[in-house]
Amino acid sequence: MPKIQPLFPVPFAFDQHPDPARLNAALRELFLAHDRDADRNPVPYTERNAALFESRFDLFRWPQPEVAELREFCLSRTLQLVQQLNNHPPELMRQLRVGVESWFHVTRRHGWFGTHNHPNASWSGVYCVDAGRADAGSEDSGKLTFLHPNPEAGMHTDMGNESLVPPFNVAHAGYLLQAGQLVLFPSWLMHHVTPFVGEGERITVAFNCKFTR
Repeated sequence: MPKIQPLFPVPFAFDQHPDPARLNAALRELFLAHDRDADRNPVPYTERNAALFESRFDLFRWPQPEVAELREFCLSRTLQLVQQLNNHPPELMRQLRVGVESWFHVTRRHGWFGTHNHPNASWSGVYCVDAGRADAGSEDSGKLTFLHPNPEAGMHTDMGNESLVPPFNVAHAGYLLQAGQLVLFPSWLMHHVTPFVGEGERITVAFNCKFTR
């Protein structure tokens, strides 16, 4: 029997806020009040359409208590992930300084976000404030989709590899986020958001982290 060993898996982390309804109600009210040109990202570089609003990249510096609570939740989980994956001792973790970019998206019907990654960072995250209400028959509405990092992985599929289980799968990975859910992933990984086809607003927070001593 051959010994199977994964060599190139991609680490993801998933978490859930313990009390999302209260926090997300406050965040939703705040973000919809700042869904305006004065708070819009002035230099967007990723393709998107007019139905998607992207804020400036300074969200975690806002003074509101709901933002402070979200910042603590997101960054504490990111630090835990960094420590676990790197096997950093506690004394090294205390020396780390984290540079953060953070922003929010408000996506209305037919809004979408093109394929991109997050330069100048090692870890990125997405937190779901409101998933919106997808139309019946639109199961892929607003799906956060990560592209397989090996573009040659799917050059040929047959019965020998079409059903491989993670981390050996050759297909892309997509997630329909739920309110309060946090996804952490390497910043280099290409991803996009499929068109949101539904009622209400799909509201998410995104952030990038880079680490120095």
